[in-house]
Amino acid sequence: QVQLVESGGGLVQAGGSLRLSCAASGRTFSTYAMGWFRQAPGKEREFVAAHRWSGGPRYYADSVKGRFTISSDNAKNTVYLQMNSLKPEDTAVYYCRYTPGDYWGQGTQVTVSS
Repeated sequence: QVQLVESGGGLVQAGGSLRLSCAASGRTFSTYAMGWFRQAPGKEREFVAAHRWSGGPRYYADSVKGRFTISSDNAKNTVYLQMNSLKPEDTAVYYCRYTPGDYWGQGTQVTVSS
């Protein structure tokens, strides 16, 4: 089992920044991928960004390219999502995901006011 704990959400004004963290623990693998998804009220969960621990390419949804950056700290088994130039439409619950095994965190709320 892999446990994921997210943190860093909150309320911010449009144009502001937040950094989300997702710490993995338990039976983690040496090669894996971690990603961020989000779900706004009344909408389906959608992909935001993903990163392979081996240092491979990073992937972003078109809606966040140039504003969000995914990164990781190997020593801490933690992945981060730096979110800049936030917009009201970024408001959602943000979840991190770990594969293999398809594990999900509990989610952290991000609210961007206009």
